Amino acid sequence: MPAPATRDGPRVNEDIRSPQVRLIDEEGEMQGVMTAREAIQRAYSVGLDLLEISPNADPPVVKILDFGKFKYEQQKKRNEAKKKQKVIEIKEIKVRPNIDENDYQVKMRAMKSFIDEGDKVKVTLRFRGREMAHQDIGIRVLERIRAELDPLTKVEQMPKMENRQMVMVLSPR
Repeated sequence: MPAPATRDGPRVNEDIRSPQVRLIDEEGEMQGVMTAREAIQRAYSVGLDLLEISPNADPPVVKILDFGKFKYEQQKKRNEAKKKQKVIEIKEIKVRPNIDENDYQVKMRAMKSFIDEGDKVKVTLRFRGREMAHQDIGIRVLERIRAELDPLTKVEQMPKMENRQMVMVLSPR
């Protein structure tokens, strides 16, 4: 039983197991089908490596290139992709059922800035004491928020009760 491969990535030079390969030279031109040993000798004669490009083809396709440069390019691509990733955070805004108009406008500006940055917004409406008897007021506040942010957002989680608070999650469109 052969030992499992210890390194990841494509096979290079003597690691290529197939007896027959389809060779692409350093200029990118197809050279045809030949033995793996012959292809390796051609690669060494120009001072480069033989890299298995598509191992699942029949016969496998190999290319003559500089393996160090190839690895460097792959690493650059990975780093570039990592840079472009945006981590979406969930920002929480807490409101009350009887929120004052000015406080409401301040909270709305904060929510709009979070949405513009590409983050999700979790709106938490907390009930205290007798306010629990008037949940309809809380629902109206959340509906007003949803209506005002409708062009910018979509509701990811509809308003629902969790103990003494009502929670709604909005995400950018």
